Amino acid sequence: MLRYLPTLLVLGLWIYAFIDCLNTPEEEVRGLPKIGWVIVILLFGGVLVGPVAWVVAGRRRRARVAPAEPGQRWVAPDDNPEFLRSLRPDKPGDQS
Repeated sequence: MLRYLPTLLVLGLWIYAFIDCLNTPEEEVRGLPKIGWVIVILLFGGVLVGPVAWVVAGRRRRARVAPAEPGQRWVAPDDNPEFLRSLRPDKPGDQS
């Protein structure tokens, strides 16, 4: 069973790169046109050159999302005073 592992890993990376290339919008593809990347992945998939080239150089990296304000950071709901105030009942006698 262990002798099939490298083959399965190569096949898995090949399938991932192929599907990722097909699903990536044309404006996010770098280096070659999208059809060029598909051909490179299909032709050189068995030796890992095509899929690795796609993952490394073929698509743009996703930018990290910055906080809305420079000093603001995400706070868990149980530590957020605004969220906790919103949970309080509107009327003093309302306990539903």
